[in-house]
Amino acid sequence: MDKVLLSGNEAIARGAYEAGVLVASAYPGTPSTEILENATRYPEIDASWAPNEKVALEVGIGASFGGARALVTMKHVGVNVAADPLFTLSYTGVRGGLVLVVADDPELHSSQNEQDSRNYAKFSKVPMFEPADSQEAKEFTKLAFEAGEQFDTPMFLRSTTRISHAKSIVTLEDRPTDIPQPSLVRDAAKLVMLPANARKRHYDVEDRLIRMAEWSNAQPFNRIEKGAGQVGVITAGVSYQYVKEVMPDADVLKIGLVHPLPEQLIRDFAANYETLYVVEELDPYIEEQVRAMGINVIGKEKLPICGELTPGRIRKALFGLDAPVEDNSPELPPRPPNMCPGCPHRGVFMELNRAKAYVTGDIGCYTLGFLPPLSAMDTCVCMGASIGNATGISKVISEEEQRKVVAVIGD
Repeated sequence: MDKVLLSGNEAIARGAYEAGVLVASAYPGTPSTEILENATRYPEIDASWAPNEKVALEVGIGASFGGARALVTMKHVGVNVAADPLFTLSYTGVRGGLVLVVADDPELHSSQNEQDSRNYAKFSKVPMFEPADSQEAKEFTKLAFEAGEQFDTPMFLRSTTRISHAKSIVTLEDRPTDIPQPSLVRDAAKLVMLPANARKRHYDVEDRLIRMAEWSNAQPFNRIEKGAGQVGVITAGVSYQYVKEVMPDADVLKIGLVHPLPEQLIRDFAANYETLYVVEELDPYIEEQVRAMGINVIGKEKLPICGELTPGRIRKALFGLDAPVEDNSPELPPRPPNMCPGCPHRGVFMELNRAKAYVTGDIGCYTLGFLPPLSAMDTCVCMGASIGNATGISKVISEEEQRKVVAVIGD
């Protein structure tokens, strides 16, 4: 078996290939974009962009209902757009496995907010894996298909910017040769979510979460790594890497399935320590559920809730120690992001600036029109919002001011 250096996104695409995926659908958005771009390298996968995340998920749902394994990818804000089909898909379940990859963006490197998609897993009642490196990104992708078909559920795979874009060693394996031939199977009571059918399916949803939690207690993706035996840490995802660097002597419970959590495994682990930390980025998602079990932990009262964690930030927050720094690099002038040379948006924004227009913006690279010297964007909320925002503003201002309002839309 070959070993190669892959980013997390490349590894997820490879995992889809090795899992026998036939259809991949996505809407681009950093840090998730390269997953579909790499899926196109495998001719066995029908990989295509959709006009938005909702449609991307609906294409994946159709492939799953047809009996094929399907991969759907998007960034965290895209799940907001895809939420409508997602929540009902949780009730219908799947035929072929369906994995929805969501790439979160702690520190807002390229996003308008910093939401934590683990909350969507709990809200939609869809189980979620979270890998800690590229090898796990590949393996958890494959495992998500297997678990989803075993428990009749769509599956989330959560990545973050660091996991998606960092590279590590991955062992490649072959694609299966016995992929079932997709076919139409009528099962209206399962797939038509009229209220009478949905009421029955809701019981199945709740039951599968209980069964998955019990199942995960003994699965190797949730594992205990023994250290000196004095301090315990519960962690997941990229935070695990930081914990191993900052607290090499700690006993670590590394969680791979972050929803539903393995309650019994957590209780058994926590019983051994007077000092127990939960180290996680963004929301106190694991921490709140562990506290609800009656277990006292140290978490967000010390660790930041905003931005990425780093070894230095963890060291400073938990132990009051500054990270050792030795930076001999020369002073470099700041280089803020800007539009590409020759970008046609430049001329448009220059004229809007000269006209002193009030510009309602839309998500895309041209949001950089906000920055000097163009300085020609006044609002930016979400994709497609600019025309609605401009309409709402125009309804409440004077006729003279209305002439100054301009909406820009389209990436």
